[in-house]
Amino acid sequence: MADGLHARADGFTSLAVLLGAGGAALGFPIADPIVGLLITVAICFVLRDAAREIYHRLMDAVDPGLVDAAERILATVEGVRHVGSVRLRWIGHALHAEVEIIVAHDMSVIDAHAVAVAAEHRLIHDLPRLRAATVHTDPDGPDGADHHASLAGHRPA
Repeated sequence: MADGLHARADGFTSLAVLLGAGGAALGFPIADPIVGLLITVAICFVLRDAAREIYHRLMDAVDPGLVDAAERILATVEGVRHVGSVRLRWIGHALHAEVEIIVAHDMSVIDAHAVAVAAEHRLIHDLPRLRAATVHTDPDGPDGADHHASLAGHRPA
């Protein structure tokens, strides 16, 4: 991202230098310092945008629209009754996902695994820049049981 911003700034800077030199050659000696100041301002804006983007990546920030898209994609997979949590994070230039899906409680382990694989496959193909997904299946309970109750004491409040 920073390299792309830098290349764009270089292009504009080169054009501005030509304008400044052309203005000075046409008898406007102040054109060169004005262009220099404009280039400085442009570099500050590029630096601000690059720093913001890098900060967001360091903090694992992901566009909420991507999370919404992942939830919509998962909801279309046959066998998914409900979409639980969806967590996305950037690792380099690629997205990775951890998702929870709810499947029928009477589904065999093999069938639940097939639904998880189908969900992962759909996500990788339909969510831009996603390279890997870990899909956890939970059964829907006709009795509303919490199948993770034994972990309750191990999770932060």
